[in-house]
Amino acid sequence: MTQTQNDSQQNPAKAGVRTYTGGCHCGAVRYEATADLADVSRCNCTFCTKFGNVGNVSMKPSAFRLIKGQEHLSEYRREGSPNSRSFCKHCGVMCFGAGDVPEMGGLFRSVGVNTLDDVDPSLLTYQHWDGRHDNWMAGSRSSPWPFQATVS
Repeated sequence: MTQTQNDSQQNPAKAGVRTYTGGCHCGAVRYEATADLADVSRCNCTFCTKFGNVGNVSMKPSAFRLIKGQEHLSEYRREGSPNSRSFCKHCGVMCFGAGDVPEMGGLFRSVGVNTLDDVDPSLLTYQHWDGRHDNWMAGSRSSPWPFQATVS
């Protein structure tokens, strides 16, 4: 095995674009996603913050395939939002999302890196988005955006 092959097995962020499998905790939902784990993001919006801000990797819808479990999914969508998250009805794990954010390239699917099989999220590098302030035009950056409480 070459050093490059060993590096990509140890750190998936160095593997480039490849197809990963993943799913929920109980195994009812399974998917495949073709993505580059060098481009993982974290968002500080209220949903992502409450969910745990674990990190997501986005791809075009054609790079995502639900293998099994459509009947085991429930969807959460904030009123008026084009974006949704799909959860397993049995174990509660949020496996993937879908939506349309023009500032991030339009239509997308995203998967939580914590739902990928055999990927250690601690080895990944994250880009941070300021979704809490709807600051998508600012783009991503390598350090978290300052937290500012939202006014209720």
